[in-house]
Amino acid sequence: MSDTDPRAFYLRYIAALNAHEFDHMDEFIADRPTLNGEPATRDDVIAVQMHDVDAVPDLHWELKELLLDGDRLAARLVNSGTPAKEWLGVAPTGASFEITEYAIYRVRDGRFVHMTALHDAAGLLRQLTR
Repeated sequence: MSDTDPRAFYLRYIAALNAHEFDHMDEFIADRPTLNGEPATRDDVIAVQMHDVDAVPDLHWELKELLLDGDRLAARLVNSGTPAKEWLGVAPTGASFEITEYAIYRVRDGRFVHMTALHDAAGLLRQLTR
């Protein structure tokens, strides 16, 4: 990692996400990571992040728990926001959401090379369509 403290590295990543500083993602994401088990590029990952923030301008990630094991990180986060555009096939209704995300990463040469995230999609859709 760019510094020797993996917690500080991850906190900087979350801060960049929350500030929607996608032009700084090369500090955190390798050129060719895997995303949810599939080969990707950094640009692919950033495109997903930007798409989400475009639809949910106040999208926020709150770190609740971080586990470290060598070059692996596991995080439990709470994601929240209010869609302003159609997102995940749901038109905006003014409804907000708050869901748990579990994310697992592997870091090599100071950047994420594997990124996997699991969300409660059913809970998210329930909150947006009630």
